[in-house]
Amino acid sequence: MAYKPPKQSFAGQIFDVITLLVLTVGALYLPLYLGLAGAAKTPAPIANPTWEALGQNATEQQQWAALGITDPAAANDIITARFDYSFSWMALLVMAVLVIGYFVLVVRLSDREYRDVIAERFGAKKK
Repeated sequence: MAYKPPKQSFAGQIFDVITLLVLTVGALYLPLYLGLAGAAKTPAPIANPTWEALGQNATEQQQWAALGITDPAAANDIITARFDYSFSWMALLVMAVLVIGYFVLVVRLSDREYRDVIAERFGAKKK
């Protein structure tokens, strides 16, 4: 007898897809929205910048021109921006708890699903 998995309705499939899409987009954008990830730059622009004041030589100026930026004022924010490398032990702890919690959740749910599929396919385990 061939195994026939249970059928899921079309509405159930659409619900699953939308749920996964929302969770994926949320997982990608929530840290950015909360300011927990990303470039976190602190610009220190120079007033009335010149290529020399920005520390750009002739070759670098040509590369900026190749990118379509010929005015030093347009490159000022990009060149003078600095990354914020501050560190928070609390943020690390929260992230570790979330990652470990997610891992435990996935393993437990996968174990339950695996056992359900095996029981459905082969019947209850006999002792």
